[in-house]
Amino acid sequence: MTDLSKKPYNLSASQIDFVKQKIASMSTEAKIGQLFFVIGADEENTDLREFIKKYQPGGIMYRPDAAKKLQHEIATSQEASDIPLLIAANLEAGGNGLVNEGTWVGRPLQVAATDNPENAYNLGDVSGYEAKQVGGNMSFAPIVDLDLNFRNPIMNSRTFGSDKDRVIKMSDAEIEGLNANHVIPVAKHFPGDGVDERDQHLLSSINSLSADEWMESYGEIYHHLIENGLPSIMIAHIMQPAWEQKLQPGIEDKDLHPASTSKLLIDGLLRDILNFNGLTITDATPMIGYNAIMPRSEALPATINAGIDMILFNKDIDEDYKFITDAVANGTISMDRVDEAVTRIIGTKIAQGVMNTDCELCEPTSSNIDLKLAEHEKLAAKVAAESVTLVKDRDNLLPITPKKYPRVRLVVLGDNDDGGFKEGGKVTAKFKEKLEEKGFEVTVFDRQHLNFQEVFEGGVQYEKDQFDLAFYVANVETASNQTTTRLDWIHLMAADAPWFMKDIPTVFVSTCNPYHLFDIPMVSTYVNAYTGNDVTIDALLRKMTGEEKFIGTNPVDPFCGRFDTRL
Repeated sequence: MTDLSKKPYNLSASQIDFVKQKIASMSTEAKIGQLFFVIGADEENTDLREFIKKYQPGGIMYRPDAAKKLQHEIATSQEASDIPLLIAANLEAGGNGLVNEGTWVGRPLQVAATDNPENAYNLGDVSGYEAKQVGGNMSFAPIVDLDLNFRNPIMNSRTFGSDKDRVIKMSDAEIEGLNANHVIPVAKHFPGDGVDERDQHLLSSINSLSADEWMESYGEIYHHLIENGLPSIMIAHIMQPAWEQKLQPGIEDKDLHPASTSKLLIDGLLRDILNFNGLTITDATPMIGYNAIMPRSEALPATINAGIDMILFNKDIDEDYKFITDAVANGTISMDRVDEAVTRIIGTKIAQGVMNTDCELCEPTSSNIDLKLAEHEKLAAKVAAESVTLVKDRDNLLPITPKKYPRVRLVVLGDNDDGGFKEGGKVTAKFKEKLEEKGFEVTVFDRQHLNFQEVFEGGVQYEKDQFDLAFYVANVETASNQTTTRLDWIHLMAADAPWFMKDIPTVFVSTCNPYHLFDIPMVSTYVNAYTGNDVTIDALLRKMTGEEKFIGTNPVDPFCGRFDTRL
């Protein structure tokens, strides 16, 4: 059984006695409820009190919503729950991970580009403070993955880069900022994303490092965090075959599992070898990477039996609860294992100040909301000023000025809302407005209404007659359930591609993915901005027009290991 006197709990004898007594008094149904980390329901469509009383979940994870609405929903759910709830959100890039009005500080890769842990602390501090204002108490962050494959479509700008030491340095600082607000850090995504070029949302992806390579990279990161008292880890639908093979020699390929259903990787690698004593939570179980490996009725019990304590999200919530209830009833999951998981859940809630030994919420949600947005925006601006990175300027096109290049053609790629799931939305209007404020005459390339004379008949002079500088912006965001984050030119003649880049000055900026040189290697001037928020666009343009120096550092290899990208 879990030793609550040791890290990351460090509970007193009286606290441990409370946890034991509480678990002994709970019904089987209540214990099973604690295993589930459900998606936040909308009070307009759900009776929240009835929902909490029926399912008795251990935690709720919310997507971003309006602050007042979230505050009321969270308070209502906490009041209805017999055991205080973990309230989590993806606080990866700022308080906007929970609160619509919250601060978008900057993606982790942007913070890493500053090489300044103070900015990582501010990321955790701002995220934690704003989440706490509406009742949040847990962050599904920091992301401690390594960006080792530039083709990976889900991670790159969500990581602190490819260097393990920088990842450790930045993660430590972000955790410190979260802790300052009594928000629980959950490191993710064990056993490590960023190696495969595929997305675990769509299949069980693979961390293909050897056992030694893994231990010298991801293993060092997790070992460091665990030794420092990390309270919780998110378990991914990602395989690590080398470690399963090391722990069970002769295991057949067909029996390899993603960590979310692998006893070898959880009870073996994470708990026995890395000595993690804390709370484990799956990544979202509706992902195909979870469901494609075995029938869901078998996968959910396998998750608990692997040594994982909480199941994130459901498909059909009643069906999922029945799968676990039946597995407990028929002995597939032992009550000892259930009690162990619930011990970690309640032990974490006590240790992290979510609840007290009277089973009360330690910090009830305040009726007031003060997000300190103006103060936090200044911290985001600091990140922006220190992060924007000049990757190359072969032909010395910078600085760009209205005197040198009065007429600008602005071409923005990837500028769509993608069904509302993009973090940054659109940047075209922002760039046009800010360039015009600096004195440029800006014409936006209209990808929806092509000039067929230009596409099929226009030559170099035709283009020169229209503009003096081509200003490209790639707002191609990392997002779940997509297979690539590559440049996708208009398929008709690549009509929006800068075929003229050797004849007309062309600059290229990325507001997210740092690897676009792979698809446009011969461009003269390339800049990584990492995030498309207002303060970063402002900082980017100040630097491109010569008002400020570029001081950002590359946290990954933007040249993608290629010679042509450096030309």
